[in-house]
Amino acid sequence: MSSPIYTTLARQQGLMHEMQSVANNLANSSTTGYKSDRAIFTEFLVSTGTSADQSLSMGGLGGHIFQMEQGGLNFTGGRFDLAIQGEGFFRVETPQGERLTRAGHFQLSAAGQLIDMQGNPVLSAGGNPINIPEDALDVSFGADGSITGNGQIIDQIGIMRADGQLQRDSNTYFSAEGGVVQAEDAKLVQGALEQSNVSPVLEVARMIEVQRAYEAGQALLEREDQRISQLITAVRER
Repeated sequence: MSSPIYTTLARQQGLMHEMQSVANNLANSSTTGYKSDRAIFTEFLVSTGTSADQSLSMGGLGGHIFQMEQGGLNFTGGRFDLAIQGEGFFRVETPQGERLTRAGHFQLSAAGQLIDMQGNPVLSAGGNPINIPEDALDVSFGADGSITGNGQIIDQIGIMRADGQLQRDSNTYFSAEGGVVQAEDAKLVQGALEQSNVSPVLEVARMIEVQRAYEAGQALLEREDQRISQLITAVRER
């Protein structure tokens, strides 16, 4: 296979990854707490011969980078709808372990435990499930995450940041292998939900750009295939 075909195929594969990112962003443009992501690529060399200068520059998916800009706030008035202003995440305990999320659409379980929409317990600043007493009235959340009911402090919801790199676990869940630390400047807003930070207009424009680049690569592959076929035919006819 010729070098142009190798490089174009690698480019086409990268564009497919980019298109998948765009499609996922568009699908989650109305998902509470969703953060858009971008595919990033790395260059590597592939040997094409025996000498050191016989190599081909190729590209491949290196990972994803998340756009962590604040999404707009949608004020719902829900008692257990919470949004974070500034840096930080809520902590939830999932069957796969502790995860971080900006999706603050919470509710109470039948046992009075604060849970997210998947039924996972929301964790306190100390890393424990939060239980709201049955007789607690006028439950409110302070800007620092403190939870009060009947004029008494019940607990404090954890607002943390990753101590290292974030890894997306699902659309709204992130994992932090390096652990978490307290987010110092974050503020909690009760009765509001953070909207997705995806800009549909920009994503559609990006999708068109990627599609055009893919079509151009496909046309190049077809021309290269025709060139090779013509060369083989010419050699056979000698």
